[in-house]
Amino acid sequence: MPDAKAGTAAPQSLLVLQGISKRYGATTAVGPIDLDVRRGEFLTLLGPSGCGKTTTLQIIAGLVGATAGQVRLDGREMTGVATSKRDMGVVFQNYALFPHKTVFDNVGFGLRMRKMPREQIRERVRRMLETVGLPGVEARMPEQLSGGQRQRVALARALVIEPKVLLLDEPLSNLDAMLRKRMRHEIRDLQQRLRITTIFVTHDQDEAFEMSDRVALLNKGRVEQIGSPEDLYDSPATRFVAEFIGDANLVEGQVVAAQASGEVRIRVAGDTDLPARAVPGSLRVGDAAYLMLRPERIELMTEAPASGEALPARLVKRVFSGEQLSLELETASGVRLVCTKPSLPRFRQLAAGDAVWLFPTECRALKVDAT
Repeated sequence: MPDAKAGTAAPQSLLVLQGISKRYGATTAVGPIDLDVRRGEFLTLLGPSGCGKTTTLQIIAGLVGATAGQVRLDGREMTGVATSKRDMGVVFQNYALFPHKTVFDNVGFGLRMRKMPREQIRERVRRMLETVGLPGVEARMPEQLSGGQRQRVALARALVIEPKVLLLDEPLSNLDAMLRKRMRHEIRDLQQRLRITTIFVTHDQDEAFEMSDRVALLNKGRVEQIGSPEDLYDSPATRFVAEFIGDANLVEGQVVAAQASGEVRIRVAGDTDLPARAVPGSLRVGDAAYLMLRPERIELMTEAPASGEALPARLVKRVFSGEQLSLELETASGVRLVCTKPSLPRFRQLAAGDAVWLFPTECRALKVDAT
């Protein structure tokens, strides 16, 4: 599952979760989770609604107590440590700005709680507002700001205390689509400039992939897989990961050849063998397996090739969406696949019933019981 062994932390780890779980009566909401967050990285907790993302973040922040397990920050055990003493900055989904306070007072709130002299507070607030692109707005009230400006104020308030870890709980969900996309890049650029360790919660795969160094995909309160966005997309460990991350064709078959390196051949629809890669040692000859094919990695020809492992098929449906075409295909052996192609004339001219030949590339193989 994770790319570090459970319960151990790499030397560069700043934050470590070990055996964390949260139960409400007989219901387990989170865990057990073992996770390390590396110093200076941008880690995203990704997953569907109800998978435990926000609860995990709240446990890290000290807003919710864990039923079991430990949270360690820079080697220090956080159990029993108040949120205000954890050296973490938090940005909530609704920003949680004080509506009756000015931008200056909102951003400087944490510094005043730390008894910092007013002149130092004024200078720190001024510099932080410049950092987030809001110079000169100290006297405004939150209601006088746009959604994007309020989001920047919330970021400034979290960052001005110079925390070791920045926690972001779906901070872009209240923004319109265009502003949301722009703020992704602004937050990522800011994180890289400040080199601050950041944990970001979202259910949006695009956000996770565009912003993150690593992504931890949660499922039913557990970490299903963790790795770089490329790792999760190219090498899903389970069917859940394959289906949640991007689009995937999953075809049931049987392993007819397997090498120790992970190279296998999967027989689908009883008579078609296709090469694929699996986790080394995870599949043996005779095992039931899923063959995963990404739609954009299916090469398509409109004429029969002279040789090669091409699958004859017919076009069932073509969907035009501007720059891309989605082609629903059925192979001669009855396997249904979806293939995506750029909106070029040679693909646009295809019609339902047309014969085509497919070359699946970069296939992955997963055990059927890996759910």
